[in-house]
Amino acid sequence: MEKSNSPPYSILLLVLFFSSSSFLSLASSSSILNDSTISNHRSLPHHRKKGGHVQYVTHNVLHYGAKADGVSDSTPAFSQAWEEACKSSRPASVHVPKGTYMLKPIVFYGPCQSKMLFHVEGKVVGPKHYWEFGKSGFWILFYKLEKLTILGGTYDAQGSDYWACRKSQSQCSQGTKSITIIQSRNVVVKGIKSLNPQMFHLAIDHCHQVLLKKLYIEAPTRSPNTDGIHIMSSEGITIAGAVIKTGDDCIAIGPGTKNVHIRGVHCGPGHGISIGSLGLHTHEAGVENVFVTDSVMTRTQNGLRIKSWGRKTTSFVRNVVFENIAMENSYNPIIIDQNYCPYNKNCPGMGSGVKISGVTYRNIHGTSASPIAVKFVCSASRPCTGLQLHNVRLTYHKAIASSVCTHAGGGVSGVVSPRSCFRK
Repeated sequence: MEKSNSPPYSILLLVLFFSSSSFLSLASSSSILNDSTISNHRSLPHHRKKGGHVQYVTHNVLHYGAKADGVSDSTPAFSQAWEEACKSSRPASVHVPKGTYMLKPIVFYGPCQSKMLFHVEGKVVGPKHYWEFGKSGFWILFYKLEKLTILGGTYDAQGSDYWACRKSQSQCSQGTKSITIIQSRNVVVKGIKSLNPQMFHLAIDHCHQVLLKKLYIEAPTRSPNTDGIHIMSSEGITIAGAVIKTGDDCIAIGPGTKNVHIRGVHCGPGHGISIGSLGLHTHEAGVENVFVTDSVMTRTQNGLRIKSWGRKTTSFVRNVVFENIAMENSYNPIIIDQNYCPYNKNCPGMGSGVKISGVTYRNIHGTSASPIAVKFVCSASRPCTGLQLHNVRLTYHKAIASSVCTHAGGGVSGVVSPRSCFRK
């Protein structure tokens, strides 16, 4: 591929993203942790205490029988440490010291009596064989919790065994998500490293007020369905700084999600940042109030994508802003696809009922790996409306790229290249 010709500000974004402290620096280990090392995010006030800092009483998994050899099953020890911490009337921490710990599928249940901190300084790995994960669909699940912080550590699900099964088209299980958070509120996930999941790295489902900060996520380019961050039916989600290199969407925003703020993401390789897929079900909630800023897409299959199935539905997309995004040799830098049908199998073949409106693309610069840099393929039955392009400059091999519109309407301002395909 041609060397990237992206604007200088993409370098500035990365400089800002990597602060002067180490990207994955963790709080120091002690029997009592100071809460100021965890977060000062304003929308999560439970992480601050007037007149002093919240302190956590630590439950060390080694004291419950965990083995840091990467082979012995430490699941019972982790479970017992969590249960004891969860019963504490004082803020409590489950501490995983340096070393490698093997975990089989585990659920960390709530609600707990007080604030909880899951603090990993070492590495957590999954079982060697994919079938040992069972059929639950998750590896590490946090369920019905409030005021939870997940801090540091490496999580390696060792998913290559499962990917090989998928590739051979054998009778594999549905696969597991590495870290799943369900029906939880006021959650911080900070400084974690996720590697080689069977499916999604991190799934957020039916949650409120979640901050994801300073994440490193990686899986091979050809690993199937390994979304970096997958959000569904959730509200008030902030992603502030992430490096994501994976085999599917870097970030996927699913039905029923609103009020999402994403900034400082370096995506690639991967399938970009996606809203959808939507419209798979007839009665389905929509997506609204999504803001993506100050991010970089590097050699991604898509850049900024909205995708929906071609069938009747109640779903929608509205009030979305993509701003200050650098594209570095990305296919489909800007794309709306309302005929989404992966692998072209069992496609509905109907007009999409997903109504897309009020989507703004502002200050999108860089290079496209495909001649069509802007593609709006919208529904004939429910055309896209209110699409806005402001200062969009995308080139293809140092030449002018092109744009394609089907059933799409909107406006332009500033310098827009390729030329808008909106009908006047």
